Parts: sequence; C-alpha cells; structure tokens
Amino acid sequence: MEVIDILKEASKRVFKNVKDLAGTSEAAGDFGRGAGGDISRNIDIVAEKTVIDYLKEISFECIVLGEECGRVELSTSPKGFVIMDAIDGSANAVRGLPFFCCSLAFATENKISSITDGVVTDLTSGDVYWASKGKGSFLNDKKIHVQESEPVYRIVGVNLSGATHEQVERLHPVFKSPNHTRHFGANALEMALFARGLIDVFIDIREKIRVQDMAAGYLLIKEAGGLVLNDKLEPLDGDLSYQTRLSFIAAANKKILNDVFSEIKK
Repeated sequence: MEVIDILKEASKRVFKNVKDLAGTSEAAGDFGRGAGGDISRNIDIVAEKTVIDYLKEISFECIVLGEECGRVELSTSPKGFVIMDAIDGSANAVRGLPFFCCSLAFATENKISSITDGVVTDLTSGDVYWASKGKGSFLNDKKIHVQESEPVYRIVGVNLSGATHEQVERLHPVFKSPNHTRHFGANALEMALFARGLIDVFIDIREKIRVQDMAAGYLLIKEAGGLVLNDKLEPLDGDLSYQTRLSFIAAANKKILNDVFSEIKK
C-alpha cells in the first residue's frame, strides 16, 4: 500500500469516529496538556487513537509525531515520520463550529522539506485534500491549483491568535483595502483552501505554529503551485521537533506576495 493511501484511510477512519462527536458534551473534557502544549480534549484523544490503532493494525513501520500523544515509535526500523494533528481546530470541534480537520503528513527525514505525502480531511464534509511530492494536489479526485488569475476579491488569511502587539502592528497594512482578511481557526484546512485557489495569501508570523499544524498543508500548497516562505520571505524549512515553532507566509505567486508585503516591514 502506498503511503498516501495509508494516510487517506487513517483520516477516513477519523472522520467516521468523530463526525457525530463534534459539538456534543462528550467532545470536551480536560486530559491535561498534550505534547504540543495545548489542552487535550476528548475528541483529540479519540482521533489520535484512531490513527495510531490503524497504523498498528497494518504494521506500518514509522515514528508518529502527534499533537497530543507526542513521539510514538511503532518500529525500531522506521521508514519515516507520520506527522499528526488528528484534530486541527479543536476549539471549533468542541463548540461545533463546522471548520476543523484531520491533518496527516509523512516525512522521510527530520525535515519539513522531506515531506513526501500529506492529507487534510475536512471533518465536517468528509472532503479529502491530498498531495504526493511531484504528483500535484487534489481535492478528492480533482486536481487543484492555487489562484492563477487576478482575483475579483483578494482574500488574505491572517492568524493573529495570541499575537504580540508588535506582530499586530507589523501586519496593520494588511487590513487595508483591497485586502479582505479572514481566519477560520484551523490552519491546516485554511492551507488546503489556499491550495484550492480560494485564498491568495496566508500569513502566520506569530512564531507559534507547530510542525503538526502545517506539515500536510505545506505540501498541498507547494504541489498546487504556491510559495511557502518563512517570515524573511525565504523558502520555509525546519526540523520536526516539538521545540520548533514556526512563522510562515504562503502566496499564490510572487506578484501578489509583493503587492501585499510592499507596505509591511520585514
């Protein structure tokens, strides 16, 4: 079985197990802080267990890097790393806001740039965004691409949750016309929408995002023809450790990147 098919199947099982849990009293609970630093909720635990149980069932030789469970070694001779945020957008999921997803990626080495496969599943609709290195990005069976033409409205995604005053000040010009800013509360799914051409620029310069939150989205955007950069506007890379905190900027093309960042201090 190909790696991408393994990630799709694991993600499909998560959808089946949590689709009726979101927004209910059983979705919450406080299970302490997970490896990523956030409070683990019951819906997170159910989703992660679903993925790990499946990987064990098929004896997939890997090291899992989970948002809640931390590092789980499923083999002494791993083929690589499964980077898992089984529920991205946990706050939305617990409240029942219909914007959260399962994000799974596979990397052959301890580097973001070594990611070869990624799957983001919309856990409210069951839609599956997926990509394999060198093969393009897809929504279900349809190939997708970042926005290529000049958009009627320029949509700029900006994650400012927990941002410092200085970071907000730096991005203040982004909120001026003609930009229309958005943030829906699940970075991985927003990156998938970006890869689909529905968002033109996505900015997260908080130096807070974990690899689990953006690994699959990173590959989706690159395979869909987009740019994924650090806050110095250089190609993004980094290791997969739990201490790594990232800033990143995604852009459909260099022109729109330059248009948006012409007034922003680097």
